[in-house]
Amino acid sequence: MSAATLTPGHLDDPRIGLRGGLRHLGALTRRNLMRIKADPESMLDALLVPIIFTLLFVYVFGGAVKGNQHEYIQYMIPGLLGTTGLNLAMGVGTGLNSDFQSGVMDRFRTMPIARSAVLLSKMAAETLRGLVSFTILILFSMLLGLEITQGFWHLLAAVALSLTFGMSIVWISMLLGMSLRSAQAVQGVSMIVIMPLQFGSSIFAPTSTMPGWLQTFTEYNPLSALADACRNLINGGALTHSVTIVLVWSFAITAITAPLAVARFRKRT
Repeated sequence: MSAATLTPGHLDDPRIGLRGGLRHLGALTRRNLMRIKADPESMLDALLVPIIFTLLFVYVFGGAVKGNQHEYIQYMIPGLLGTTGLNLAMGVGTGLNSDFQSGVMDRFRTMPIARSAVLLSKMAAETLRGLVSFTILILFSMLLGLEITQGFWHLLAAVALSLTFGMSIVWISMLLGMSLRSAQAVQGVSMIVIMPLQFGSSIFAPTSTMPGWLQTFTEYNPLSALADACRNLINGGALTHSVTIVLVWSFAITAITAPLAVARFRKRT
């Protein structure tokens, strides 16, 4: 991508309009996708993690948690939609940190480019990766016996809700990527965030058998609400409460962390 493909301007330059910003966004999104094409191993987490998680949890824990694998598939897979988006989202910060360390951001600094397009292109590319991962998870689970009892549109709504929450987490990930010194540090902190949220929720097991203090945590854990919402969308059930909680969490996280991430990006570039 050459500087000639971009219109002059900076993030706060009034000369840059919507058309120019979209052109920058498209060019940088293509760059991110071309990097994936050049390094296909970077897609392994999106391609293999859903399959590995499904096999491990269904056949290791399915009988113990629900009594049989088929019933556990109906319980666990909708919840796994949410944690798949979370895992992919938290990986964005590692890549962004590597871009700063490798000097890519120094090159962007010298180009007449809308700064906002750099961050938004990360989100666009991650959305496409997420859609690939969700598709693999759903198709593979259907091969194992998952039943979409509420139809295609409810399934699509579950994917959209998972993506909405996942993209809000991307802002946290990018903020970590620009605040910590190394990609290893970003990865370590991300695991500290992800592990309690994943396993301290209703994704893999009902919360009724958990101790009281952990039940309190799961009650306020947004992943529990996301798992319940996706479960009700796929299997049937009340939607208003859980969907509302997920949307409130998503918008609140974005409203708080997006300005912080943008401010941090401006400071570093």
